[in-house]
Amino acid sequence: MQDRRPEKLLGMPPEKGRWALVVAGLIINLCLGAVYSWSVFVQPLTGYFTGSLGQAVTVNDMLMPYSVILAVFAVTMALTGTFVETHGPRNVTVAGCVLTGLGWLLASLASSAAMLSLMYGVVGGIGIGIAYGATVAVAARWFPDRRGLAVGLTVFGVGFSAVATANLAGYLIAAYGVMNTFRIFGLGIIIVTVPLALPLAFPPAGWRPAGWNPPVPGEGGHAMCECNRREMVKSPAFYGLWACYFIGCTAGLMAVSISQPVGTEVVHVGTGLATVLVGFFAVFNGSGRPGFGVLTDRLNPKNTAMISFVLIALAALLMWQVPAVPVYIIAFAVLWGCLGGWLAIAPTATAHYFGTCDYPRCYGLVFLAFGAGAIAGPQLAGFIRTTTGNYLGVFPYVLALAVIGFFIAFVLMKPPKQKS
Repeated sequence: MQDRRPEKLLGMPPEKGRWALVVAGLIINLCLGAVYSWSVFVQPLTGYFTGSLGQAVTVNDMLMPYSVILAVFAVTMALTGTFVETHGPRNVTVAGCVLTGLGWLLASLASSAAMLSLMYGVVGGIGIGIAYGATVAVAARWFPDRRGLAVGLTVFGVGFSAVATANLAGYLIAAYGVMNTFRIFGLGIIIVTVPLALPLAFPPAGWRPAGWNPPVPGEGGHAMCECNRREMVKSPAFYGLWACYFIGCTAGLMAVSISQPVGTEVVHVGTGLATVLVGFFAVFNGSGRPGFGVLTDRLNPKNTAMISFVLIALAALLMWQVPAVPVYIIAFAVLWGCLGGWLAIAPTATAHYFGTCDYPRCYGLVFLAFGAGAIAGPQLAGFIRTTTGNYLGVFPYVLALAVIGFFIAFVLMKPPKQKS
């Protein structure tokens, strides 16, 4: 493939300018990742619907918008990957950011739990899926040499977001009410993200960093094959990656969605401290993305996936058997970190295994595993809480999922054969 080189990128040599695109993607995803502060909204929304509107709502009702927005996010990525190629990452990201902000704004008008799921979940989820997919594709294209690190840093913003947004949401809800908080978040997302989306662009076809040559193809090296989406789904590696991604996200999102109520109901910390700890856990969610991205670069997707499942299993076992405050803090930090890790392992593995020639569509299909986990995880957690009256029963399920994921990764997460 011909080595084509742009002279400048944002006024800098492309090897330096590409890092500015990573920073832009990181901040955009920081705003998109405000969804991960949802556990802070659950109790105020319950009070709003029962007190102000006189409607009876359950835990599952209040977790449904969170499940919907993550599921729609995933489906949108799978369906709109072609648009990133045809319309360019700048235009697609701008559209996605505006829709995300609009989803938050419309949520402030919701008069029922179903309407909240529609406005916040569907409209906001479409926006996140469009914008997130474009930023990941930009990082994957500009960094063939350090793909795990670049993708991990780009999606770091999503995981780290709750550090800022959970505490900000708690403050705004206390000061202005939950519905006004939706309005403030919606306007803020649009104002911050749209200007940052303007410089996003793909490198010329065949571009590579100066002095870098692709390593010998292998599980830890460059792409084993350059596959389009139709070819990818014929590979056992796709199904192994998809299943592991689903399990990792289901286990992680079960924990993320109930972080605050587990703190208050199971280990009996105060509501204020539980809200602060959600932000603390988000540090691990964010840092898990570049951390596991670097591990994926240095080891390989299979071994990194197996490490994540061992950590998830240990955290769930400890929380199940020793539900004390120190264990709660350690276990949830690990669970948030491993969930963040899968948001780096999966996109990096997709590029390692299947190349980047059809990357937006390929990773969009892989990302459906996240959407399936977004529905299964929080809803299963809510069902267990409703039927047992306690969140502690969630953790045996998380442990079992991690064990299953470990063996699927061991057997199926292998690179496809090189095409002749």
